[in-house]
Amino acid sequence: MTDTLFSVAGKVTLVSGGSRGIGKALAAGFAARGAKVVITGRESSTLAAAAAEIGSSSNPVVPIVCDAAKKEDIERCVHEVADRFGRIDVLLNVAGVNKRKPAETYTAEEFDFIIDINLRGAFWMAVEVGKVMLAHKSGSQIHIDSLNTFSPLKNVTPYAMTKFGISAMSRGLATEWGPRGVRVNALAPGFVLTDLTRKLWSDPTMLAWGLANTPVGRLGEVDDMVGAAVFLASEASAFMTGQVVRVDGGFSAGMAWPIPS
Repeated sequence: MTDTLFSVAGKVTLVSGGSRGIGKALAAGFAARGAKVVITGRESSTLAAAAAEIGSSSNPVVPIVCDAAKKEDIERCVHEVADRFGRIDVLLNVAGVNKRKPAETYTAEEFDFIIDINLRGAFWMAVEVGKVMLAHKSGSQIHIDSLNTFSPLKNVTPYAMTKFGISAMSRGLATEWGPRGVRVNALAPGFVLTDLTRKLWSDPTMLAWGLANTPVGRLGEVDDMVGAAVFLASEASAFMTGQVVRVDGGFSAGMAWPIPS
């Protein structure tokens, strides 16, 4: 007998920001486990290439161009998915951007760029998908939090602000939608190697600090996020909502002091 407790097979799964990094890894992980996956992103060529790479002839991944900063794009995208599949079972709300620089040097345009995608766009994606889920009285939303909501890092203040907003949004929506069958949780990665962060972690000083403060003794890989996301999307977490699951190798367990042992 097959135990389906952790199964996502057949679940219609929308991955916002699914063309690269953590979003792509999550999309691939769900597709490999039989979910019907739709990925979104701003660049059609990158999106199409990702869909072709992680999909298969028996279970193709559907790419839909969607700018997470534009509410009208989000509405169109969600309607297209709902019309095509009849429902949306899982939302993996991953799309996000960042710029590392001192707070006083951000321009208004840079600040708005981060807020519009990371917070405003994430909210409208959650709400539009939420409407579909509420109509079916079922669904699981998983939003991408950050280790910044445990311990904010220097020179990413607007980004950290958006992630604190994601935490509040996830808890707020969980309280509103729980009685109507929709669960909302957040996934908070630790230090994860992606195409955008490998240069940062190639610095020996940064790498030594990161490893010293991650008890498992290594940086994360994007595939490390898949198991927790599958858990949150499956019936295994049916009594969980409004929670932040920290997949950070133990970073949030405590800081490593440079004192003699």
